Amino acid sequence: MESNIAIACRGLVKRYSDEVLAVDGLDLSVLSGECFGLLGPNGAGKTTTVEILEGLLEPTAGEVRVLGLGWKKDGAALRERLGVTLQQTNLPERLKVEEIVGMFRSFYRRGRSIDEVLALVSLEEKRRSWYERLSGGQKQRLAVACALVSDPELLFLDEPTTGLDPQSRRQLWEILARLKAQGRTVLLTTHYMDEAERLCHRLAIMDHGRMIASGSPRDLIRAHIEPQVVEVFGDGAEAWAQARGAALSERCEQTGETVFCYAHSVEPLLRDLEQRSELRYLHRPANLEDVFLRLTGRDLRD
Repeated sequence: MESNIAIACRGLVKRYSDEVLAVDGLDLSVLSGECFGLLGPNGAGKTTTVEILEGLLEPTAGEVRVLGLGWKKDGAALRERLGVTLQQTNLPERLKVEEIVGMFRSFYRRGRSIDEVLALVSLEEKRRSWYERLSGGQKQRLAVACALVSDPELLFLDEPTTGLDPQSRRQLWEILARLKAQGRTVLLTTHYMDEAERLCHRLAIMDHGRMIASGSPRDLIRAHIEPQVVEVFGDGAEAWAQARGAALSERCEQTGETVFCYAHSVEPLLRDLEQRSELRYLHRPANLEDVFLRLTGRDLRD
């Protein structure tokens, strides 16, 4: 493996049964020092892929190299060099924050001090608080702290901000920004497209176990979507889209009561909407969520 590649998998397959193929021949490379986002709808194979890369699952077929090593031969050495946060982290409620961090620090031969880790995640004032008394955002920052105690070269974050309020999400973004500035390698899965667009150098979008697109957020937007979007709301939005919107834009799609009109130039469309007081609208540039929905569909998946 090239020295600048932190993660490489080739032809990765994970089959749980004859009917369930979770990962279907995935090729993936993550460069050292980059924050890489793995995106996809529910059931796309993201978590299975990440758990294989973390050494928690064995692949059915394919090759996986992490930091130039393989899990079967070099598992113990790899665990010293990785940090992992799972989708849900349940820690002992009657332990204090500093005790939890100290317990995780004891698993590694080398790493950061408790004080340093708590400062990294802004939990110094909570060091003597019981875990059960922490807020959701504080618990998630503590989970990240436990992943950072070994001073890892590579950090896996599986949906780290799911369920957090906006302030807690942004606090975690600041932590990740500091890790990026230090040149750490991060593999991030998330359902928040604004998070991926803000944090990730490159992304891969998965669906049905396969990679369907990859590149930087800007490159994906440029390649897969028209640059301008007008969202139209109101009781008459669907009728307006059929009568006028489709002709004035390059593509119209509807989700619920909202019509999305995509175009390179939206001036004619905006002039038409300004004359219709029954409709409300929002004009904005295209973003990663537009790309994601175009590639994976707008239907809700369980």
